[in-house]
Amino acid sequence: MSRPHTFTPPPCAHAHQLRTSRGDFAVLDASPPGAVRGTALLLPGYMGSKEDFVALLEPLSAAGYRTVAVDGRGQYETDGTDRQEDYAQGELARDVLAQATALGGAGTVHLLGHSLGGQIARAAVLLDASPFRSLTLMSSGPAEVVEAQQLKVKVLGDALATMSMARVWEAMRALDPPEEVASANGEALRRRWLRHRPAQLITTGRLLVTEPDRVAELAAVPLPVHVLSGERDDTWPVPLLDDMARRLGAHRTRIAGAEHSPNTDRPQETAAAIATFWDSL
Repeated sequence: MSRPHTFTPPPCAHAHQLRTSRGDFAVLDASPPGAVRGTALLLPGYMGSKEDFVALLEPLSAAGYRTVAVDGRGQYETDGTDRQEDYAQGELARDVLAQATALGGAGTVHLLGHSLGGQIARAAVLLDASPFRSLTLMSSGPAEVVEAQQLKVKVLGDALATMSMARVWEAMRALDPPEEVASANGEALRRRWLRHRPAQLITTGRLLVTEPDRVAELAAVPLPVHVLSGERDDTWPVPLLDDMARRLGAHRTRIAGAEHSPNTDRPQETAAAIATFWDSL
């Protein structure tokens, strides 16, 4: 889970509901101060939300990109159901296609997904790559997460099946370092957690531990790909991400000083790397 340092968007961004053929999605929409070089759609990871990208919005918009960070269905401020089948990967991928179409589509949208969001982004591209100009996989690996993370996801899924969201949050916070518990945005993180749909978390958690390797399928799609990560990652080892980039023939960036969430660990450096890739196209 990314822990954004603030939930307050910069002045260049505004919150609204993006209307699509598959329903409305809560977004933070950042506009460039001058000419628009392109449009970007940013998908958050497991337990995340559009606020995970708050620190990227200003530098990416300053680089000339309309940048739209979205809550997927059942995440934070986007409505969802209590039916697990509504969060199947194919359903979430079709949501992304609808979002891209609403933003212009037709080969114009730079798609970026963090962690779980990267695997959903990959699934969307494999269904239909035509709305997209490029794909950036941020700290998102070729297949299932490592064994230690699989165990954590299973424990969380079991808890969500029997406990309230509030009780699960208290149990998770009891395991966090004291400085994180006392952080200024702790209450904002709690509010976000409580608005997630348990069915979404259970189903997408299951996706993380069962995702097959689809790198060869993606390599066959004629779309520029950027594999970006920190220099350390406890969800998909960095050498595995290096190998995935090689298999894809992708542009590769490691962000120094960052771990699984370069978007919050080193946002300025991360935004610069993303914009440089987009500019190169």
